[in-house]
Amino acid sequence: MAANERAGTADGLLRASLSAVAPGTALRDGLERVLRGNTGGLIVLGMDKTVEALCSGGFVLDVEFSATRLRELCKLDGALILDKDITKIVRAGVQLVPDASIPTEETGTRHRTAQRVSIQTGFPVVSVSQSMRLIALYVEGQRRVLEDSAAILSRANQALATLERYKLRLDEVAGTLSALEIEDLVTVRDVAAVSQRLEMVRRIATEIAEYVVELGTDGRLLSLQLDELIAGVEPERELVARDYVPEPSGRRARTVPGALGELDRLSHSELLELPTVARSLGYSGAPETLDSAVSPRGFRLLAKVPRLPNTVIERLVEHFGGLQKLLAASVDDLQAVEGVGEARARSVREGLSRLAESSILERYV
Repeated sequence: MAANERAGTADGLLRASLSAVAPGTALRDGLERVLRGNTGGLIVLGMDKTVEALCSGGFVLDVEFSATRLRELCKLDGALILDKDITKIVRAGVQLVPDASIPTEETGTRHRTAQRVSIQTGFPVVSVSQSMRLIALYVEGQRRVLEDSAAILSRANQALATLERYKLRLDEVAGTLSALEIEDLVTVRDVAAVSQRLEMVRRIATEIAEYVVELGTDGRLLSLQLDELIAGVEPERELVARDYVPEPSGRRARTVPGALGELDRLSHSELLELPTVARSLGYSGAPETLDSAVSPRGFRLLAKVPRLPNTVIERLVEHFGGLQKLLAASVDDLQAVEGVGEARARSVREGLSRLAESSILERYV
Protein backbone atom coordinates (compact mmCIF):
# COMPACT_ATOMS: atom_id res chain seq x y z
CA MET A 1 0.00 0.00 0.00
CA ALA A 2 1.37 3.44 -0.96
CA ALA A 3 2.16 5.99 1.74
CA ASN A 4 -0.69 8.31 0.73
CA GLU A 5 -3.14 5.36 0.73
CA ARG A 6 -2.02 4.39 4.25
CA ALA A 7 -2.43 7.99 5.37
CA GLY A 8 -5.90 8.08 3.85
CA THR A 9 -6.88 4.86 5.64
CA ALA A 10 -5.54 6.17 8.96
CA ASP A 11 -7.41 9.47 8.53
CA GLY A 12 -10.60 7.58 7.70
CA LEU A 13 -10.31 5.44 10.85
CA LEU A 14 -9.60 8.50 12.99
CA ARG A 15 -12.61 10.31 11.57
CA ALA A 16 -14.87 7.28 12.12
CA SER A 17 -13.57 6.95 15.68
CA LEU A 18 -14.15 10.65 16.42
CA SER A 19 -17.67 10.26 15.07
CA ALA A 20 -18.27 7.32 17.44
CA VAL A 21 -17.29 9.38 20.49
CA ALA A 22 -18.83 12.70 19.36
CA PRO A 23 -21.36 14.59 21.51
CA GLY A 24 -24.83 13.12 21.13
CA THR A 25 -23.65 9.52 20.93
CA ALA A 26 -24.35 6.98 23.67
CA LEU A 27 -20.63 6.29 24.05
CA ARG A 28 -19.80 9.96 24.63
CA ASP A 29 -22.63 10.15 27.17
CA GLY A 30 -21.12 7.19 29.00
CA LEU A 31 -17.61 8.67 28.91
CA GLU A 32 -18.90 11.97 30.31
CA ARG A 33 -20.61 10.04 33.11
CA VAL A 34 -17.32 8.30 33.93
CA LEU A 35 -15.55 11.66 34.00
CA ARG A 36 -18.19 13.26 36.24
CA GLY A 37 -18.07 10.23 38.53
CA ASN A 38 -14.36 10.93 39.12
CA THR A 39 -13.28 7.46 38.06
CA GLY A 40 -10.92 6.46 35.28
CA GLY A 41 -11.55 4.12 32.40
CA LEU A 42 -9.93 2.16 29.60
CA ILE A 43 -12.20 1.08 26.75
CA VAL A 44 -11.22 -0.87 23.63
CA LEU A 45 -13.61 -0.29 20.72
CA GLY A 46 -13.40 -3.68 19.05
CA MET A 47 -12.92 -7.36 19.78
CA ASP A 48 -11.07 -10.06 17.84
CA LYS A 49 -8.49 -12.78 18.48
CA THR A 50 -5.67 -10.24 18.79
CA VAL A 51 -7.52 -8.31 21.50
CA GLU A 52 -8.50 -11.55 23.22
CA ALA A 53 -4.84 -12.60 23.36
CA LEU A 54 -4.02 -9.39 25.27
CA CYS A 55 -6.76 -9.95 27.87
CA SER A 56 -6.05 -11.37 31.29
CA GLY A 57 -8.75 -12.02 33.90
CA GLY A 58 -11.97 -10.07 34.02
CA PHE A 59 -15.51 -11.14 33.18
CA VAL A 60 -17.16 -12.27 29.95
CA LEU A 61 -20.41 -10.29 29.72
CA ASP A 62 -21.73 -9.97 26.16
CA VAL A 63 -24.50 -7.56 27.22
CA GLU A 64 -26.13 -4.69 25.37
CA PHE A 65 -24.20 -1.43 25.57
CA SER A 66 -25.61 1.56 27.44
CA ALA A 67 -24.09 4.71 28.91
CA THR A 68 -25.13 3.78 32.45
CA ARG A 69 -23.62 0.28 32.19
CA LEU A 70 -20.37 1.79 30.92
CA ARG A 71 -20.29 4.12 33.91
CA GLU A 72 -20.93 1.35 36.45
CA LEU A 73 -18.46 -1.12 34.91
CA CYS A 74 -15.70 1.48 34.79
CA LYS A 75 -15.77 1.40 38.61
CA LEU A 76 -14.08 -1.99 38.30
CA ASP A 77 -10.29 -1.98 38.28
CA GLY A 78 -9.78 -3.03 34.69
CA ALA A 79 -10.51 -2.35 31.03
CA LEU A 80 -13.77 -2.74 29.10
CA ILE A 81 -13.96 -4.38 25.69
CA LEU A 82 -16.80 -3.33 23.36
CA ASP A 83 -17.67 -4.79 19.98
CA LYS A 84 -16.61 -2.67 17.00
CA ASP A 85 -20.18 -1.47 16.39
CA ILE A 86 -20.45 -0.29 20.01
CA THR A 87 -23.66 -2.20 20.55
CA LYS A 88 -22.38 -4.68 23.18
CA ILE A 89 -20.05 -4.77 26.16
CA VAL A 90 -18.08 -7.95 25.57
CA ARG A 91 -15.79 -8.00 28.62
CA ALA A 92 -15.21 -5.99 31.80
CA GLY A 93 -12.57 -5.79 34.52
CA VAL A 94 -9.92 -7.01 32.08
CA GLN A 95 -6.18 -6.49 32.49
CA LEU A 96 -4.64 -5.67 29.12
CA VAL A 97 -1.08 -6.90 28.51
CA PRO A 98 0.19 -5.38 25.23
CA ASP A 99 3.68 -5.90 23.80
CA ALA A 100 6.03 -3.89 26.04
CA SER A 101 8.47 -3.37 23.16
CA ILE A 102 5.99 -1.10 21.33
CA PRO A 103 7.33 2.46 21.73
CA THR A 104 5.15 4.99 23.56
CA GLU A 105 5.67 8.57 24.71
CA GLU A 106 2.97 8.32 27.39
CA THR A 107 3.93 8.17 31.08
CA GLY A 108 0.79 7.05 32.92
CA THR A 109 0.11 3.31 33.00
CA ARG A 110 -3.42 3.64 31.60
CA HIS A 111 -2.34 5.90 28.73
CA ARG A 112 0.73 3.78 27.88
CA THR A 113 -1.50 0.71 27.71
CA ALA A 114 -4.08 2.52 25.58
CA GLN A 115 -1.51 3.67 23.02
CA ARG A 116 0.17 0.28 22.77
CA VAL A 117 -3.13 -1.61 22.45
CA SER A 118 -4.30 0.75 19.69
CA ILE A 119 -1.07 0.11 17.76
CA GLN A 120 -1.03 -3.65 18.32
CA THR A 121 -4.70 -4.36 17.59
CA GLY A 122 -5.63 -1.60 15.12
CA PHE A 123 -8.77 -0.84 17.16
CA PRO A 124 -9.43 2.60 18.70
CA VAL A 125 -8.90 2.80 22.46
CA VAL A 126 -10.38 5.41 24.82
CA SER A 127 -8.65 6.38 28.05
CA VAL A 128 -10.43 8.42 30.72
CA SER A 129 -7.97 10.06 33.11
CA GLN A 130 -9.21 10.47 36.66
CA SER A 131 -6.42 12.81 37.76
CA MET A 132 -6.17 14.97 34.61
CA ARG A 133 -9.94 15.08 34.03
CA LEU A 134 -9.72 14.37 30.31
CA ILE A 135 -10.79 11.81 27.72
CA ALA A 136 -8.15 10.71 25.19
CA LEU A 137 -8.77 8.72 22.03
CA TYR A 138 -5.96 6.57 20.60
CA VAL A 139 -6.16 5.47 16.97
CA GLU A 140 -3.20 3.46 15.67
CA GLY A 141 -0.98 5.26 18.16
CA GLN A 142 -2.27 8.76 17.40
CA ARG A 143 -3.60 10.58 20.45
CA ARG A 144 -6.55 12.96 20.27
CA VAL A 145 -7.91 14.63 23.42
CA LEU A 146 -11.69 15.01 23.29
CA GLU A 147 -12.51 18.62 24.05
CA ASP A 148 -15.63 20.39 25.21
CA SER A 149 -17.96 21.44 22.38
CA ALA A 150 -17.58 25.14 23.24
CA ALA A 151 -13.80 25.02 22.69
CA ILE A 152 -14.15 23.19 19.38
CA LEU A 153 -16.89 25.57 18.22
CA SER A 154 -14.70 28.56 18.97
CA ARG A 155 -11.91 27.24 16.71
CA ALA A 156 -14.40 26.11 14.08
CA ASN A 157 -16.00 29.57 13.89
CA GLN A 158 -12.58 31.15 13.43
CA ALA A 159 -11.85 28.72 10.60
CA LEU A 160 -15.27 29.41 9.10
CA ALA A 161 -14.58 33.17 9.06
CA THR A 162 -11.27 32.48 7.30
CA LEU A 163 -13.06 30.25 4.80
CA GLU A 164 -15.57 33.01 4.02
CA ARG A 165 -12.73 35.47 3.25
CA TYR A 166 -10.90 32.93 1.09
CA LYS A 167 -14.12 32.07 -0.76
CA LEU A 168 -14.72 35.74 -1.58
CA ARG A 169 -11.22 36.00 -2.99
CA LEU A 170 -11.73 32.77 -4.93
CA ASP A 171 -14.93 34.14 -6.47
CA GLU A 172 -13.01 37.25 -7.56
CA VAL A 173 -10.14 35.42 -9.28
CA ALA A 174 -12.54 32.86 -10.81
CA GLY A 175 -14.67 35.67 -12.25
CA THR A 176 -11.55 37.34 -13.67
CA LEU A 177 -10.49 34.03 -15.23
CA SER A 178 -13.90 33.66 -16.91
CA ALA A 179 -13.60 37.15 -18.46
CA LEU A 180 -10.05 36.46 -19.63
CA GLU A 181 -11.18 33.16 -21.15
CA ILE A 182 -13.82 34.97 -23.22
CA GLU A 183 -11.20 37.45 -24.47
CA ASP A 184 -8.55 34.73 -24.94
CA LEU A 185 -6.11 36.58 -22.68
CA VAL A 186 -5.44 33.87 -20.07
CA THR A 187 -1.89 33.35 -18.81
CA VAL A 188 -0.42 30.56 -16.69
CA ARG A 189 -0.37 33.04 -13.78
CA ASP A 190 -4.17 33.42 -13.93
CA VAL A 191 -4.68 29.64 -13.96
CA ALA A 192 -2.23 29.11 -11.10
CA ALA A 193 -3.94 31.83 -9.03
CA VAL A 194 -7.36 30.17 -9.37
CA SER A 195 -5.92 26.69 -8.67
CA GLN A 196 -4.11 28.08 -5.63
CA ARG A 197 -7.29 29.61 -4.19
CA LEU A 198 -9.35 26.51 -4.89
CA GLU A 199 -6.81 24.39 -3.03
CA MET A 200 -6.70 26.81 -0.08
CA VAL A 201 -10.48 26.80 0.23
CA ARG A 202 -10.56 23.00 0.00
CA ARG A 203 -7.98 22.61 2.76
CA ILE A 204 -9.76 24.95 5.16
CA ALA A 205 -13.04 23.17 4.40
CA THR A 206 -11.39 19.83 5.23
CA GLU A 207 -10.27 21.20 8.59
CA ILE A 208 -13.77 22.46 9.38
CA ALA A 209 -15.24 19.10 8.32
CA GLU A 210 -13.14 17.46 11.04
CA TYR A 211 -14.57 19.88 13.59
CA VAL A 212 -18.07 18.90 12.39
CA VAL A 213 -17.25 15.24 13.05
CA GLU A 214 -15.88 16.01 16.52
CA LEU A 215 -18.92 18.11 17.40
CA GLY A 216 -21.43 15.41 16.52
CA THR A 217 -24.98 16.69 17.07
CA ASP A 218 -23.58 20.08 18.16
CA GLY A 219 -22.15 20.64 14.69
CA ARG A 220 -25.36 20.66 12.64
CA LEU A 221 -25.43 24.41 11.94
CA LEU A 222 -21.72 24.45 11.23
CA SER A 223 -22.20 21.64 8.72
CA LEU A 224 -24.94 23.57 6.88
CA GLN A 225 -22.76 26.69 6.67
CA LEU A 226 -19.84 24.66 5.38
CA ASP A 227 -21.92 22.94 2.70
CA GLU A 228 -23.22 26.29 1.47
CA LEU A 229 -19.76 27.86 1.29
CA ILE A 230 -17.98 25.07 -0.56
CA ALA A 231 -20.75 24.10 -2.98
CA GLY A 232 -19.16 23.65 -6.40
CA VAL A 233 -15.55 24.04 -5.23
CA GLU A 234 -14.50 20.42 -5.87
CA PRO A 235 -16.05 20.25 -9.38
CA GLU A 236 -14.51 23.65 -10.23
CA ARG A 237 -11.09 22.38 -9.15
CA GLU A 238 -11.33 19.45 -11.55
CA LEU A 239 -12.73 21.57 -14.40
CA VAL A 240 -9.82 24.04 -14.18
CA ALA A 241 -7.38 21.14 -14.38
CA ARG A 242 -9.23 19.61 -17.34
CA ASP A 243 -9.14 22.94 -19.13
CA TYR A 244 -5.49 23.77 -18.59
CA VAL A 245 -3.35 20.70 -17.87
CA PRO A 246 -1.03 20.62 -20.94
CA GLU A 247 -1.56 18.02 -23.64
CA PRO A 248 0.43 14.81 -23.02
CA SER A 249 3.92 14.88 -24.49
CA GLY A 250 6.50 12.28 -23.52
CA ARG A 251 6.36 9.40 -21.10
CA ARG A 252 5.89 11.50 -17.95
CA ALA A 253 2.96 13.58 -19.15
CA ARG A 254 0.81 15.18 -16.45
CA THR A 255 -2.75 13.85 -16.22
CA VAL A 256 -5.70 15.60 -14.57
CA PRO A 257 -5.75 13.21 -11.55
CA GLY A 258 -1.96 13.51 -11.37
CA ALA A 259 -2.13 17.32 -11.35
CA LEU A 260 -4.80 17.33 -8.61
CA GLY A 261 -2.71 14.87 -6.60
CA GLU A 262 0.36 17.10 -6.93
CA LEU A 263 -1.62 20.10 -5.70
CA ASP A 264 -2.89 18.08 -2.76
CA ARG A 265 0.68 17.11 -1.80
CA LEU A 266 2.00 20.69 -1.75
CA SER A 267 2.89 22.00 1.69
CA HIS A 268 1.23 25.20 2.90
CA SER A 269 4.36 27.23 2.13
CA GLU A 270 4.70 25.69 -1.35
CA LEU A 271 1.08 26.48 -2.10
CA LEU A 272 1.83 30.19 -1.67
CA GLU A 273 4.32 30.08 -4.56
CA LEU A 274 2.58 30.47 -7.94
CA PRO A 275 5.52 28.92 -9.91
CA THR A 276 5.23 25.79 -7.72
CA VAL A 277 1.46 25.63 -8.31
CA ALA A 278 2.06 26.00 -12.07
CA ARG A 279 4.60 23.16 -11.94
CA SER A 280 2.03 20.94 -10.24
CA LEU A 281 -0.33 21.57 -13.15
CA GLY A 282 2.33 20.43 -15.61
CA TYR A 283 3.97 23.71 -16.65
CA SER A 284 7.60 24.71 -16.30
CA GLY A 285 8.49 26.09 -12.89
CA ALA A 286 10.45 29.01 -14.39
CA PRO A 287 9.07 32.44 -13.30
CA GLU A 288 8.80 33.64 -16.92
CA THR A 289 6.42 30.75 -17.64
CA LEU A 290 3.74 32.48 -15.56
CA ASP A 291 3.29 35.12 -18.27
CA SER A 292 2.89 32.55 -21.06
CA ALA A 293 -0.48 32.59 -22.83
CA VAL A 294 -2.73 29.54 -22.54
CA SER A 295 -6.16 28.75 -23.94
CA PRO A 296 -8.89 26.75 -22.17
CA ARG A 297 -10.47 23.68 -23.72
CA GLY A 298 -13.92 24.85 -22.66
CA PHE A 299 -14.96 22.35 -19.96
CA ARG A 300 -15.31 25.00 -17.26
CA LEU A 301 -17.52 27.42 -19.18
CA LEU A 302 -19.64 24.68 -20.77
CA ALA A 303 -20.34 23.31 -17.26
CA LYS A 304 -22.06 26.64 -16.50
CA VAL A 305 -24.56 26.15 -19.33
CA PRO A 306 -27.84 24.90 -17.74
CA ARG A 307 -28.97 21.31 -18.30
CA LEU A 308 -25.98 20.32 -20.44
CA PRO A 309 -24.99 16.66 -19.82
CA ASN A 310 -21.34 15.78 -19.26
CA THR A 311 -21.34 13.45 -22.28
CA VAL A 312 -22.37 16.33 -24.55
CA ILE A 313 -19.72 18.59 -23.01
CA GLU A 314 -17.09 15.95 -23.75
CA ARG A 315 -18.20 15.69 -27.39
CA LEU A 316 -18.28 19.47 -27.88
CA VAL A 317 -14.76 19.91 -26.50
CA GLU A 318 -13.46 16.98 -28.55
CA HIS A 319 -15.09 18.31 -31.73
CA PHE A 320 -14.06 21.97 -31.46
CA GLY A 321 -10.80 21.55 -29.54
CA GLY A 322 -10.95 24.84 -27.62
CA LEU A 323 -13.16 27.51 -26.09
CA GLN A 324 -12.56 30.16 -28.76
CA LYS A 325 -13.80 27.87 -31.52
CA LEU A 326 -16.82 27.01 -29.37
CA LEU A 327 -17.61 30.71 -28.89
CA ALA A 328 -17.34 31.30 -32.64
CA ALA A 329 -19.49 28.28 -33.58
CA SER A 330 -22.93 28.86 -35.05
CA VAL A 331 -26.04 26.86 -34.23
CA ASP A 332 -25.46 24.79 -37.38
CA ASP A 333 -21.86 24.11 -36.35
CA LEU A 334 -23.00 22.94 -32.93
CA GLN A 335 -25.66 20.67 -34.45
CA ALA A 336 -22.93 18.80 -36.31
CA VAL A 337 -21.81 17.29 -33.00
CA GLU A 338 -23.31 13.92 -32.10
CA GLY A 339 -26.08 14.20 -29.53
CA VAL A 340 -26.63 17.94 -30.09
CA GLY A 341 -29.97 18.61 -31.76
CA GLU A 342 -31.29 21.98 -32.85
CA ALA A 343 -32.86 22.83 -29.47
CA ARG A 344 -29.72 21.92 -27.52
CA ALA A 345 -27.51 23.74 -30.04
CA ARG A 346 -29.53 26.93 -29.52
CA SER A 347 -29.37 26.44 -25.76
CA VAL A 348 -25.58 26.10 -25.88
CA ARG A 349 -25.21 29.08 -28.20
CA GLU A 350 -27.41 31.31 -26.04
CA GLY A 351 -25.85 30.05 -22.82
CA LEU A 352 -22.30 30.81 -23.97
CA SER A 353 -23.37 34.24 -25.25
CA ARG A 354 -24.94 35.13 -21.89
CA LEU A 355 -21.87 33.91 -20.01
CA ALA A 356 -19.62 35.97 -22.29
CA GLU A 357 -21.70 39.13 -21.78
CA SER A 358 -21.98 38.76 -18.00
CA SER A 359 -18.25 37.96 -17.59
CA ILE A 360 -17.20 41.03 -19.56
CA LEU A 361 -19.68 43.26 -17.71
CA GLU A 362 -18.53 42.01 -14.30
CA ARG A 363 -14.92 42.73 -15.20
CA TYR A 364 -15.28 46.20 -16.67
CA VAL A 365 -18.33 47.69 -14.95
